[in-house]
Amino acid sequence: MLFSSAIFLFLYLPLFLFVYYLLPKNWHNAFLFAASLLFYAWGEGPVVLVLLGSALINYVAGQLIERGRRRAGLWLSLVGSLSLLFYYKYANFLFDSVRGFAEAFALPASDNLTLSQIALPIGISFYTFQGISYTLDIYWGRIKANRSFLDYGTYVAMFPHQIAGPIVRYADIAPELADRTTTFEKFGLGAERFIIGLAKKILLANTFAELADTVFNAPPDSYPMATAWLGIVAYTLQIYFDFSGYSDMAIGLGKMVGFDFKENFNYPYIARSIQDFWRRWHISLSSWFRDYVYIPLGGNRGGNVRTYRNLLIVFLVTGLWHGASWSFIVWGLYHGIFLLIERAGLGKWLERIWAPVAHVYTLLVVMAGWVFFRAETLTEGLAYLRKLIGLAPPLGENVAFPPVILLNTEVVAALLLGVVLSMPVYHWFQRGWDRVQSRLTSGFLKTTLDSLYAIGLFGLFIMAVMYLAADTYNPFIYFRF
Repeated sequence: MLFSSAIFLFLYLPLFLFVYYLLPKNWHNAFLFAASLLFYAWGEGPVVLVLLGSALINYVAGQLIERGRRRAGLWLSLVGSLSLLFYYKYANFLFDSVRGFAEAFALPASDNLTLSQIALPIGISFYTFQGISYTLDIYWGRIKANRSFLDYGTYVAMFPHQIAGPIVRYADIAPELADRTTTFEKFGLGAERFIIGLAKKILLANTFAELADTVFNAPPDSYPMATAWLGIVAYTLQIYFDFSGYSDMAIGLGKMVGFDFKENFNYPYIARSIQDFWRRWHISLSSWFRDYVYIPLGGNRGGNVRTYRNLLIVFLVTGLWHGASWSFIVWGLYHGIFLLIERAGLGKWLERIWAPVAHVYTLLVVMAGWVFFRAETLTEGLAYLRKLIGLAPPLGENVAFPPVILLNTEVVAALLLGVVLSMPVYHWFQRGWDRVQSRLTSGFLKTTLDSLYAIGLFGLFIMAVMYLAADTYNPFIYFRF
């Protein structure tokens, strides 16, 4: 079940909120836990048991650490959680890689190597990392283990953030798990954030997705270089509005039931370096790797060689976290190499030069990396890159996808709006709106402006729903992670 599906918007969410607010406060966690399991079981069926198994492993591990069996608890968490993740996410990839190696060297065993495809449980990468961070924080003495499996299970299974993040750390919401307040104002802020995220997903990301998929799925000799650039621009905007839109919806849903999740994006496409980009993109993931992988490896202590090694390890794992294929591994190492280059001196130069040049550099590097993220195979990714720089083979006799065929009024408007909204325009608007609101403490004008803003949000929601009803094309990139 997706947040941007009709069944969630008009059946699951209204019923959930209605019952949630009818129940006494001390029943909220139990209901949220049960409703979250139903949310997963709706589309996943028995695979929801994987989530429960992961939660139970880390709950027991936390209790063991708390009671003095520190190493046993830590090993249970790491081995248990990572074993589940490896089996469900990486077993097929490892098997296919071994079989490919055997076939490449004509080994006789390659004919007998078979493995059924293993279904990937929704959100497994997210709840695995959350469970590991929970036990590590207990191990390092940062938090106390939760004695209630119900409360801990609510944290792990909570449907608002579990499909696509942000990666919520137990320490950040432990007080709210124990005691949280829900007010009309907070609910309204949550609803506002949810509507904005829904609009980003339906009105923008889905429009870009159709364009990007058309180009990336077409034979390379059926479109010119200009179309290749149009395709990667569309995908660059698609993945941002798709993922940040889902994060907005998650943060909004959290507020509706009393939780304050941290921000996950901070306008990454205005970054002036790749280092700056990773401070702004999927903040919960990059900070997780910093705190639980990079720093334990030694961080930037011990000289440049060890620092570079640690960075490459982190971005190798970052690539693998995103997907089980060589394309994702290359994408992760690609970003890691540019971070090494910036640490070696390019970063200081980027700080001194004219800002637009640094922005262009960052965007070009990021967009080239998205080619590998989007391509199904390394071969396809390299072929697409050759098309972008004009080194592809000549076009065929029939050019099926010149840019003029793919561009219409709706697509052009979406592209322009996407470029504008990927900059802090809404942030500037919100700051200006808050200043106006602070000066209008009461009176007819304040009431009128508040009403107009609420009507505008409602209109945005209706528009998103109309687009959702008119078009069944509703992909979600991070659904597989």
